[in-house]
Amino acid sequence: MTYLVGTLILEIKAGAPNNGRGEDNVAKVKSTRVGMKTYPYVSAQALRRWWRDSLPASEERAPVVRSGKGKKQQAYTVGRGDLYLDDDLFGYMVAVEKKSFNRDTVLAVGTAMSVAPRQITQDFGTMSRGFEVGADPVIHEHEHYTGDLSSPLLLDLPRIGTFQLNGKGNRPDLAEEVVEEVRAGGIEEVDFRFGTALRLPIAERRRRAAVLWRTLAELRGGAKQSLHYGERSPALVVLAPVKGGNNPFTRLIGHDLGATVVDVEVLKEEMAAWADELDGPVLIGWAPGYLPDQRAQARSALGELIADGQVVFGHPRVILRDLADSLTSGDHDSWFEDPS
Repeated sequence: MTYLVGTLILEIKAGAPNNGRGEDNVAKVKSTRVGMKTYPYVSAQALRRWWRDSLPASEERAPVVRSGKGKKQQAYTVGRGDLYLDDDLFGYMVAVEKKSFNRDTVLAVGTAMSVAPRQITQDFGTMSRGFEVGADPVIHEHEHYTGDLSSPLLLDLPRIGTFQLNGKGNRPDLAEEVVEEVRAGGIEEVDFRFGTALRLPIAERRRRAAVLWRTLAELRGGAKQSLHYGERSPALVVLAPVKGGNNPFTRLIGHDLGATVVDVEVLKEEMAAWADELDGPVLIGWAPGYLPDQRAQARSALGELIADGQVVFGHPRVILRDLADSLTSGDHDSWFEDPS
């Protein structure tokens, strides 16, 4: 039973990637207060939407169903994780008349919150093009900020392509009629986490995990791209296979007077403390040009761990695509097994 856990860092430069509710004519970015300080953030929902939308065009998405009117509206996917990768990995809940099932997410992400407090900038603009001479302009305002956002990640590998018939909270992962259809297709039935589950072939489960990490390597998305376009692929990503599902790599990132600091000593101490739970090397994808001096220092400080294979260090896209290739080739099939 292995989970891939870690931390994702996104670099935002004069961006407004996730907006909250506007006030008067001001478009507000999402932010929260901790004590007296303001931290902008991208919601977990938005980050998951970017990831889902960045899936390759060849990957068919689960259709969305919308029903009801007004406050009784509902929207949900068809809930066919057996057919669609996004339903399998991102989960769903369907609760309509005489039908109730849900799939707890296989991919967990946290709120991508600014590493350091930030003073959010309010940008003032006017629209007067084409107006008659002397007419008052239309005023509009919006917010943006510069900062590094940090989000914890967890992928529950044994649950990829594994659909629990008992499920969590006594709701199965699939609708009753779908279970019969899937069973008729000859899918494997297994004991899984104190219940019964239907499981896709290992080749498809490997493929789905690989697609997910290749997609993160090319993450795109965010609001206000016409005015605040910015690269959204990882500036830094730390991933490690951990047997029990804890994520000891969420405290590596701090700040010093507002400047992001990656604490390599914390990483080394966590690796030593969790050595019995690590099920492979720690992967560090660090984009060149992002905190370049710290990148060079970290690579040097981790030299011995890199040399003996406990750490793999490189460009985020290379690291994530290599991980995807190793999953596809079957190098880590044991990660997909759950002895319980």
